[in-house]
Amino acid sequence: MDLPVDEWKSYLFQKWSLLPKSIQVTISTAETLSDVFLHTSSLLQSEDEMFLKRLSRGYLVGKDPNAPLFYREKGNKKFQEKDYMGATVLYSKGVSHSRPNTEDISLCYANRSAALFHLGQYETCLKDIIRAQMHRYPERLQPKLMLRKADCLVTLGRLQEASETISDLERNLAANPTLAASQFQILQRTLSRLKMKVQEKENLTETFPEALTKAFEDMDLREENEQISSASSSVSLCTDPLKGRCLIATKDILPGELLVKENAFVSVLNPGEMPPLCHGLESKWDTRVTNGDLYCHRCLKHTLAPVPCDGCSYAKYCSQECMQQAWDLYHSVECSLGGLLLTLGVFCHVALRSTLLARFEDVDNVIRKLCGEISNKDICLPESKNLMQTLSDDLGGESEENGETVETPIPGCDINGKYENNYNAVFNLLPHTENHSPEHKFLCALSVSALCRQLEAASLQTLTTGLKSSPPKAAVAPALCQELHIWGVAMLRHVLQLQCNAQAVTTIQQTGSNDNVVTNSRQVRLATGIFPVVSLLNHSCSPNTSVSFRSTVASIRASEQIGKGQEILHCYGPHESRMGVAERQQKLRSQYFFDCNCPACQNEKHRPAAGPRWEAFCCNRCRALMQGADVLSCDNTSCTEAVSRDHLVARLRDLQQQVGKARKLLRNGKLERAIQLLLGCQREAESFLSAEHSVVGEIEDDLAQAYATLGDWQKAATHLQKSLQVVKVRHGPSSVEMGHELFKLAQIFFNGFAIPEALSTIQEAEKVLLVHYGPRHDGIQELQKMKSYLLDLPPIPAGPSV
Repeated sequence: MDLPVDEWKSYLFQKWSLLPKSIQVTISTAETLSDVFLHTSSLLQSEDEMFLKRLSRGYLVGKDPNAPLFYREKGNKKFQEKDYMGATVLYSKGVSHSRPNTEDISLCYANRSAALFHLGQYETCLKDIIRAQMHRYPERLQPKLMLRKADCLVTLGRLQEASETISDLERNLAANPTLAASQFQILQRTLSRLKMKVQEKENLTETFPEALTKAFEDMDLREENEQISSASSSVSLCTDPLKGRCLIATKDILPGELLVKENAFVSVLNPGEMPPLCHGLESKWDTRVTNGDLYCHRCLKHTLAPVPCDGCSYAKYCSQECMQQAWDLYHSVECSLGGLLLTLGVFCHVALRSTLLARFEDVDNVIRKLCGEISNKDICLPESKNLMQTLSDDLGGESEENGETVETPIPGCDINGKYENNYNAVFNLLPHTENHSPEHKFLCALSVSALCRQLEAASLQTLTTGLKSSPPKAAVAPALCQELHIWGVAMLRHVLQLQCNAQAVTTIQQTGSNDNVVTNSRQVRLATGIFPVVSLLNHSCSPNTSVSFRSTVASIRASEQIGKGQEILHCYGPHESRMGVAERQQKLRSQYFFDCNCPACQNEKHRPAAGPRWEAFCCNRCRALMQGADVLSCDNTSCTEAVSRDHLVARLRDLQQQVGKARKLLRNGKLERAIQLLLGCQREAESFLSAEHSVVGEIEDDLAQAYATLGDWQKAATHLQKSLQVVKVRHGPSSVEMGHELFKLAQIFFNGFAIPEALSTIQEAEKVLLVHYGPRHDGIQELQKMKSYLLDLPPIPAGPSV
């Protein structure tokens, strides 16, 4: 996903292996990225480009005129089955393949509005009705659409608009005698029902505030940092001879305090599973749901009713405004390159988009920095210098004093020493050129070279045009100019930077059926972004911060008390609660090129060679932990039990297969059979796994879900409390994982009307989740609603149900 598709990687690695040794050495020993790019791009042959084009054509990203009907019919089937969510997604796919101002797009919008109506999404339904009418919805079908519009308006309490719509519809019906009698009677009956609903609503004294204000909606940093944009005044930017740049606490910081709130400089939605084009109708027009169908490709907002790009079927947005902003900033260039960008991977896409966004900043400074990266000074020809002078004049910026470039004390800061979320900060993120393998640099450089060739071949305006005052527009480009080579070097730099500096933008998605009474959720990677300020944080396997995302904004909060002078630390992925020290060290060394010496790693190195408790086996006789390498012995000196590790690993594998079967039964609604199988798994687990083993926790969690679905809240709570203990041991009592598990337990107590237990658990869950997410998080809002409901109940004399 991050790197190019496997076929292109294999092709280029084969090409590398066949290069003469002298050329391999030249690329391997190149001192600058410019040299790497120059030598590699000269090796790009026409047959390479043809192979890449064949791969790119495998992705259906254009508008296919035959697709809207296919998706509309598929959506209609889902609609008839009352799967309105599935129907909505399929209608959206039809919209994406439709050309503007055609019957196809108007019908898809109209059908989607019907599905949205049944989902209770009335405001969004109204927007789709307007879109259908804008795109020439057939006159013969207008009455149905107007009825739906009136129904939405009545439900939303917009009674005057509803009455006007009903009056318009009555006039249209009177002027349209061609309707069949049966059809006319149905419309009249529906109209009468709506008129009665309007009268009923008018007799009620309901109030409908224009906008419901959310608590802490505009919560921002308490005091903006004067040195670092998007950061709290509680931190300062420092440099360390070993660690480089780092953030240090300027005062004592409490858990939950917001330290960084930064919008991504650039982000690209991860496409999810995008199967290449295959033979056969079903595989050509994919009906599976991906993140690209559910989230805006610019702001990453979740949307049930995306608005597609007019030029391609891939890019989708939450609104017309987002679509236009994306077009002005970068999509006018990217639109025709959709298949190529999916083939080259997210890192190449982020690199291209970063350079496109750079055009809106101090371009003379940007180009000068890029030229500084290029050892071959002939690249910076007089034409380039004239261009830089023109850009400088246009922007009115001064970047030099007395003919000399001003040196900044910390890389990424401006001449005043301020670190901002801009291209200058992005450019100064380290690419670690010397640490990447020659093969990897060859892969990245040749991929960027191919992208530059396509930019030229597509006759698009070169990347150095389109300043703040002049949004980018597609235009005929001359032959590949010197500036495009400079931007090619920049893109190569960004691709290499991303291995260490890419931030996965995540979201919490609900898993399982929407009918589940208890929320199961998982964290999923939604997009890849660059956050210059977040990138200043160094790694720890036991960090003192927690990161969360809302749209494209990253929020870093203190997850524990941080003393004045302590470093603010972030986890890059390998966490002490998820993997052992050896695995963490290997991952950090291979991806981030450093040996971690954080306290968690230091402590584990000095411990006896025992695995974590959540992976431990126990003695079948006395329940003590088993220790050892190939043969495990009981830790209890009075017990002589010994067993081979291979035997225990095989038992664990068999147990996990049985748990998988039970989960399948759960998904299919076969609850009793699932419970019986899970209870058997529970007994088996107790015979050889430690009480804190992660699989034990998973079994208890599944049992809790099954009993909750049956409405047996007491048993559900009992099993979830056991799962909670496993989570507590593995992740800690204040971890975000603990917060999510407490949230589920609160739901079970709430549904079982165990009021004291529910209120106590809600308070615990709030305390943990507030630290990690802040008060605006959906989970916090839900907990507060549950608490308000329970506190408003009259006293219940009987004992709790759970």
